[in-house]
Parts: sequence; C-alpha cells; structure tokens
Amino acid sequence: MYMYKYIICLFFCFFVNHSFAHGKLGYAYQKGDTFCIGNNKIERNFLWNGGNLITINLLDKENGIKWINQNKKVDFFIPGQEDVKNEMGSWNIQRVERSSFPPYTEVLVEYRLEKLLIRRVFRIYDDCPAIAIDTYLKGKANNSWIVQDLDLGVWKYLKRKNILSQLDEIPVLDHISFKGKHWKLNLVNFTDNSDSNNTFVNSYSETAYLENVYKGNLLFLENMENDFGLFYLKESPLAPSQLAYPGADFIVKFGDVKPIGIGVVASDLQSDEWVRTYSVVLGVSANDELSQLKALQSYHKCRKYIAASKDEMITMNTWGDRGPLERLTEDFCFKQINACAKLGISHFQLDWGWQETSDYIGKDGLSKKKWTPKGSLFPNGFEKIVEKGQKSGVQVCLYFVPNTKYDNEEWEKDADAIIYLYKKYGVRIFKIDGQQMQSKAAEIRTRRMYEKVMKETDYNVVFNYDITAGQRGGYFYLNDYGNMFFENRYTDFSSYYPYKTLRNIWMLSKYVPAQKMQVEFLNKWRNQTNYSDDVFAPINYSMDYLFAIAMIGQPLAFMDVAALPEDAFESKNIIREYKNIQYEFHKGIILPIGNEPSGKSWTGVQSIGNKEGFLLVFRELNKNRIEDVVTWFPPYTELELLPILGEGKKNKQRVKNNRSVSIQLSKENSFVLYKYKILNY
Repeated sequence: MYMYKYIICLFFCFFVNHSFAHGKLGYAYQKGDTFCIGNNKIERNFLWNGGNLITINLLDKENGIKWINQNKKVDFFIPGQEDVKNEMGSWNIQRVERSSFPPYTEVLVEYRLEKLLIRRVFRIYDDCPAIAIDTYLKGKANNSWIVQDLDLGVWKYLKRKNILSQLDEIPVLDHISFKGKHWKLNLVNFTDNSDSNNTFVNSYSETAYLENVYKGNLLFLENMENDFGLFYLKESPLAPSQLAYPGADFIVKFGDVKPIGIGVVASDLQSDEWVRTYSVVLGVSANDELSQLKALQSYHKCRKYIAASKDEMITMNTWGDRGPLERLTEDFCFKQINACAKLGISHFQLDWGWQETSDYIGKDGLSKKKWTPKGSLFPNGFEKIVEKGQKSGVQVCLYFVPNTKYDNEEWEKDADAIIYLYKKYGVRIFKIDGQQMQSKAAEIRTRRMYEKVMKETDYNVVFNYDITAGQRGGYFYLNDYGNMFFENRYTDFSSYYPYKTLRNIWMLSKYVPAQKMQVEFLNKWRNQTNYSDDVFAPINYSMDYLFAIAMIGQPLAFMDVAALPEDAFESKNIIREYKNIQYEFHKGIILPIGNEPSGKSWTGVQSIGNKEGFLLVFRELNKNRIEDVVTWFPPYTELELLPILGEGKKNKQRVKNNRSVSIQLSKENSFVLYKYKILNY
C-alpha cells in the first residue's frame, strides 16, 4: 500500500540525533552557524547563512578526501536577489518510505529572499556516495531570468551577448569551487528522439582552464594531483527539450563548477504553490573510470527498486509489425497470448488502435474521459482477453496517449482513464506515448498525472515511457515509475539492424541503468527483400542472437509473435532460461565491455556483483574464433565461468594485465552468457 512514513526530527544548534548520524542512513545537524548533511559515504558542510547555504567543504569518506570550498558566495544563485538579506531560515529532516522505492533521508531547508521563497530538498540515500538536490520556488522574483540570443562560441572579450557576459542574469543550481588548476573534465551529452537520431551518447574530455561553458547532463571531474574525483548529474530533460535553456548545462573554471539551466523563468512562479526546478546530484569517487561509474550507477539503483514480479518483463508489442489496426480483435489477442505463453513471453501489449474514447460525468460531478476497447474490434470487451492472459501466465498491457492540448490541461482526466483501466481490467502496464512538456505548466501537469495514478493504484502501475520523439523527459527526468522505450526500428523501412540496437544499448548502459531500458528485437523473416544482399540484414542472425541483445535491458518483442515460424528460436527454452536469471542479471551494475559494436566486433556487457556476476559476449561478423575481451575485472583475478546461454564452455582462467578475459565462440554472429564467480577473494 502507498505510504509516506515521516520520522521528523528537528535539530537545533546544540543537538545531534545519533540515530541518524551513525550507519548508512543519512543525517543532518547544525552546530552554531555550521550545517552538516551526509551519510557513511559522503558529507557536505555548509555555512548556514540563514538557510541560504554556502558550502564549506565536501568529504569523500570512503577515500578519505576533504575538498575545501574556495567560493564564498551562496550555492544557489538567483539573479536580482543576491544583495537581499535572507529571512526565515529553517530546516528539518525526515525519513521517507514509499512503496516500490528504497527509503531515504530527506533534509529540507527553507528561506526567503524578499518575496521569493526557496526550498532546497537534499535527498540522501543509504550507503550512496552522492547527494541529490531538488529546488522549489514560490512567490515573486525581482528579475525575469530570461537569457536570449546566446552564442556559445564567441569569446567573452568580443563583447557579444554570450553566456559568459551574462553570468549575473543566469540562475545557478549549485556551486562548488575546489583548489587546483589540474582538473580533467569528462562531459557526456545525450540524445533521445531516436526517430531522428541513432547515436545517443557523445562524450568529450578536456583539461579545465579558464571559465567556459559545456553542454551535457553528466560531468565527471578528475583532480589529477590527488587522483580523486567528483561528478554532477543534472536531472533534467536533454538540452533540446529543456525549458528556459540558457544554451549550456555547466560553467567550469578549473575546479569551480556551476550547473545552470534551472528549467524555470520568473513568470512560471506561483504565489501559493511550489514550482520545482531541475535537480542536480553531486557525487564523489576515486578518479578511475570504474569507480566513477560505480558511484553514478549506485545512485541510479538507489532511486528505484527493480522488483522481479513487477518490473522485470519480456513484452510483446503489436506496433513493430506495422500491421493493419483492424487485425486487433479478440481472436488476434488469443492467438498472440497463446504464442507468448508458448515462448515464455510474460507480457502482451496492445499498441495504438485498440481504443475508443468517450466523455462522462463521474460520481463527483466532474467531467471525465474513458478509454475503452473499440466496440467494432472487441464486442465482448476485454474481460475474456484478460482472463485468457491470466490463465496463460501472460499479463495484458495497453498503450495510452495523454491529451497534450492546452499544456496538458486535461491531465486529471488522463490519470482517471488509466486508473479506470487498472481497476476494471487489472491492466497494470501502460506504454505512454505522445507526451509533450513544452511549458512549465505542461511539465507540472505531467508529473501530477503520473503521481495521481501511482497513489490511486497503490504504486502497482508501471509505465513504459516512449522517449523516441517530442519534448519528453529523456533518460534522467520524470521516468521514476517504469522503464524507457528508446527506439522505434522497423524491417518495413529497413531501419532495424541488430548491431545498431546493440550499439545503442551498449553505449547507454555506461551511464543509464540498462535495467530501465526496453530493448527491441524483431521478426527477422519479414521484409527480407527490403535489405537485398545487406550483410548486416536481420535474416543473417539467429533469433537467439536477436533476443540475446535484448536481454541487456527489458526485452521487447516488437512483432506479432504468432506470425513467427515454428522453429523461430534455435534454443527452444532460451526465453524461459533467461527469465530464471533475469532479475539476478539486472541486480548487478551493467557496464559495456569489449569494443563498440560495429557489426564486426567482439563486444558485450558485464553485470557486476560482489563475488559473482555475468558476462554477455557477442562475436559479431569477426574472423577471430578466440578473442581477449577487455572487462572490468582487476588484473590477475581468478575466475570460474559457467555458460548459461549460448555456445560457451565452462572454464577457469586468470584475468590478464589489461583486464581482458579470453572468450571462444566458434561461429560468427554468435554469443555466450556466462555466470562468473571470483575465486581469489
């Protein structure tokens, strides 16, 4: 059952609550004008300054590093309010527990700058080396905060109107300034809208110098003097979809970093309601790549439980075969459910075309909207289809498009329509498509829609967020309640190439939890003539191989599975065998290994646990039968490899100096899933 459980502890200047201050849980306390928050991995100390906090230092407890802040200005900067005396500073701490989410500690700080009220909420997850900051604003600001006609490429001294000439006009979400002139920056800029794009990750490195601006949701900072580092994650849509975007996400000068682009302008503020800005996460780690990625991924894992019974799925979706909508009948659904049950597919999802909509007046007297099965296709409704699914062990899922007119004005009707389908038919999983957040009002209403559905269904609903087009949340924003469908690819348009799908999830998995991505595989026999003699055509791969690519995330059979030939899969039980280890595989930190998929590489992913984990390795169209695949194991680790799926053989070996493991696959376009055990602990 949905529940907020608040354990509220107010701290005064002489009091520290030791139940919060020890162990993995987050804590906060104030002593004089020093304010401290943290857990067993990270601590941030501030000058209280009436609530308008100024960072004093940042502690990396795991590595024994103390970063002293050089900046004496406030962390959260609002243009036009910098010379205003802050008032009404207060804080509290509470433990937050919600169904389906890991518990965490929340530290709330509030203060006023004239007519502007600011609320800073610090999310501190148990045993996590990162602290997230959510910011809320209410009231009236002195300035408009609108920055226009920016040019990132024009030098400041040319006096053109660029970001660096307007620093006093741009709100700053957070600010750290650490000593030293030897900092390496690793920027990661992401792309969604996969209907138009096919490279979703672009990384860029340089040595920090004088003040400059950078695009990207993720920034790693490495101090090259002491070999320890930091990272900032900006929890916002990607650059093209951000509201009030100033043209960049970070301003950096050596070890001085300011995340910018808060997603709000002054005219968005309300006098009686908090408006949420974009959020930032600040984390600490050693500066080797694995430590950085583990710190980032540990934060991701703290955000949401992956429950085996609720979040793990192998879904069939009717859109991938591009068939006529008139085929979506009760008989069609029965056939697909039978085929799903035979193969081991756990979820059957009707995409666009199943529905008709109508308006009605609810018991509360308010106008509501109902999505119901189209009468011409489903004269008996959905009851028999849902019952058939239940008896077959296949969950029936649906497609839903919110009404985006007038900044999503009918968000509550949309929420009620989903809740109705959940309560009437027991449908629990909904693909959300067509969502648009083109204004702050539209974004606020989108969040309200999701939260209303969650609260009124006891958090049992799961969304498949379609991020393939439009102004949506992307990989880091407003996707807490499900997974992401990130690419539409079709044999009809010869746009589906298995190695390209593998490349996309391989690249994303480094920074985005692969467990939260739906990865598609298609019917390789359809539209063969569209590919002519293309060596990378889907027909040149086994269905086992196509499914193995999808195993990295949540597999999506983008097809009518009843149309597959009888011998579609070489290994008759491959899907069922995968289901047995799917949750265990996804419990690990999944990172890419080998070379970038190119159609001719040795490549794959590693699911990293403590003493055990998994290696999923693909031999693409490559001549080598044996390959040393670079992994994330420490050199000289002793391993035992046990094949679970694919053609590998059980073996023991020692990891080479370059972190590589020797893998043997006898055929091109083949794969192996190994479960590994580390022997020399």
